[in-house]
Amino acid sequence: MCASRAVTRSTLRQQITDALRDEVLAGRLQPGRGFTVKQIAEQYGVSATPVREALFDLSAQGLLESDQHRGFRVREFTVADYRSMVEARALVIDGVIRGVFYEPALSAAQRVTHHDCLVAVRRRAQEAARAAQGGDLEILIGYDLRFWRELGALGCNTYINDFLHRLRVQAWVFAVPYLRHDVGARDWLWQGHPELVAAITLGSHDAVRAVIDDYNAHALSWADRLAAGNPAHPGHGPRSTGQATAPGAPEPESPAR
Repeated sequence: MCASRAVTRSTLRQQITDALRDEVLAGRLQPGRGFTVKQIAEQYGVSATPVREALFDLSAQGLLESDQHRGFRVREFTVADYRSMVEARALVIDGVIRGVFYEPALSAAQRVTHHDCLVAVRRRAQEAARAAQGGDLEILIGYDLRFWRELGALGCNTYINDFLHRLRVQAWVFAVPYLRHDVGARDWLWQGHPELVAAITLGSHDAVRAVIDDYNAHALSWADRLAAGNPAHPGHGPRSTGQATAPGAPEPESPAR
């Protein structure tokens, strides 16, 4: 009986963690926005314990900040933070690419696994590119994160893959408020996922390197544009100065994308 309760609580904790992460990624919980354990518990109709655990999990992932005696708030990343994320990501990906292309030849079993993974990754790539072309931000984020997560599995190092996934989630959290307030956002959504899969399928290190370089240059170019104030800082929503607004409550309308 005790074990059953533990599993249930752990599952609930994960469900709340996932739900709140989705809210942050979608921009519905904006950077700087504060809330309490009690508000989240009432929103989801659950006890405080799994909510508190979920909020600490998201804090450990760098998405929330604990505001002592006031609750939590969504972390607000700066352009400098974003640039550092991209640079760190680029350095790690460089090592992954070297490992994939300079390791001894794969065994027959590894080649089958590699091929099966690429089939799934290719589907994610096509959906991500389609969402980017259509400017559908929420769908793009979901497919983009799954694309890189599954592609990273080819490197066979879960620690590196988890680190890169965390960086990408944080980068999206930073980017979403800007993209939602920029009428030209569609032009700044990277669409090279299928080209990267094609390069990997060919087994061409130079081709993969070219796509990855374009990916990183694209992100850094956007960071330069943001640093220059184009688009201007979107005003990431009100900070908690009194009673915080619980997730799911109505918010002011944002400009059309």
